[in-house]
Amino acid sequence: MRAARTAAAILAFATIGGCGGSSGAGTADTPAPSTQATTTSPGTGKPLVTIGDKNTTEQFVLGELYYQALEAKGFKVMLNRNIGPTEVTLKALQSGRLAMYPEYLQTWNTTVAGYRHGFRTAAKAYQAAQHYALAHGLELLNPTPFSNTDAIGVTAQYALEHRLSTVRDLHKVAPTLTLGAPPQFQQGPNGLPQLEQVYGFAPGTFKPLDLGSQYQALTQGTVQAADVNTTDGELTSGNYRLLKDPHHALGWGNVVPVASPRLLDVEGPVFAATIDKVSSLLTLGAMRRLNAAVAVSNQDPAAVARKFLIAHGLVKQAADAS
Repeated sequence: MRAARTAAAILAFATIGGCGGSSGAGTADTPAPSTQATTTSPGTGKPLVTIGDKNTTEQFVLGELYYQALEAKGFKVMLNRNIGPTEVTLKALQSGRLAMYPEYLQTWNTTVAGYRHGFRTAAKAYQAAQHYALAHGLELLNPTPFSNTDAIGVTAQYALEHRLSTVRDLHKVAPTLTLGAPPQFQQGPNGLPQLEQVYGFAPGTFKPLDLGSQYQALTQGTVQAADVNTTDGELTSGNYRLLKDPHHALGWGNVVPVASPRLLDVEGPVFAATIDKVSSLLTLGAMRRLNAAVAVSNQDPAAVARKFLIAHGLVKQAADAS
């Protein structure tokens, strides 16, 4: 069963191309046929499991999506938000106290697996990540189409004025460019030093910014470029542009749910299939819109997730009735 799931995950990467580069506009919110069982739910009679997420807007949304989709299939699930440090999370997975949590491929490969080199394709990055997971009593489920990594953002107007399309284009404005980012981006091995090495540019000035203030700084003109994330909800406004990173210097940020193989086997194939179905719907455009609903429009993550799942037939409309 584990081999079949791994093969399916590799096939999923081959299908989506692994880059998550599509905006997903016009496809991510198209309702899909209902997949809910009309007879006994496949999760009926299965033991209670706990899934977790980390303490960020996007992770809250992901946790709710997985949690509600599993509940709709009859699984007894507990959602543990802000599951704690990675080492604690991994021990909980290996012991069976935690069934699954969503992780980013780049984080897994660098922080958990300890790989010191990059990967030319997302498929190779995933295969290396899965190899490490299986060797340590864990398993990665199918990846999301979207990839959330650091990125260099500028205002749409600045990009137009200076004909900026890729990170390499910044060499044209480098002497007068102020780049804003959290302090760790300036020195981190997967931050500015990596961009300078791959694309051969260095900003004239680096301005430390508090996390979350990057878009305000861009709008006010205190910086001309900023370290942002590819799935930020602010990008749905059309006021900003991400500079392309064609060499993927900042890595691969597809979400790969990390699971306990023992609990997956106990819960049965529908458990993993439900997680994989949710993941498959999360294009870059869809994830940005979900993040925007929570971070920009201040909507509740649970409500945002439920609306998305209803639209795609994974949760019945009647489930909203009180």
